[in-house]
Amino acid sequence: MIGKRIRFIRKQRGVTMKYLGVAVGLPENSADIRISQYESGTRTPKAELLSRIANILDVSPDALAVPDLDSIAGVMHTLFIIEDLYRFRFVLIDSESAELNNALKEWQRKFESYSKGEISKEQYDNWRYHFK
Repeated sequence: MIGKRIRFIRKQRGVTMKYLGVAVGLPENSADIRISQYESGTRTPKAELLSRIANILDVSPDALAVPDLDSIAGVMHTLFIIEDLYRFRFVLIDSESAELNNALKEWQRKFESYSKGEISKEQYDNWRYHFK
């Protein structure tokens, strides 16, 4: 999952594998190969490198990592991944967690602003990819 997220956001940002690899400090002669390995899932970046990749792509490390479903941020980033992969949307009726309800309502407001053209796709994605 981490590799798919790196690839999805890297392409969305218009960044090449070579540029990303060099920017995070990988040797220039193998930077694109290493990023390709991360994206294909044959290798997994360590937490420190994942943080540097997130920084270069201007997203929260949570937007790339396998989400922790024991946290609201983890649940939200899981839903954001589902939205990216499947263009999936849902409506929450109610949750036992006030914190989750608030996060989902905030997401709904941002999505509605995007849908109405009040904010751009880039602004909407930036909000999602920096959600904490």
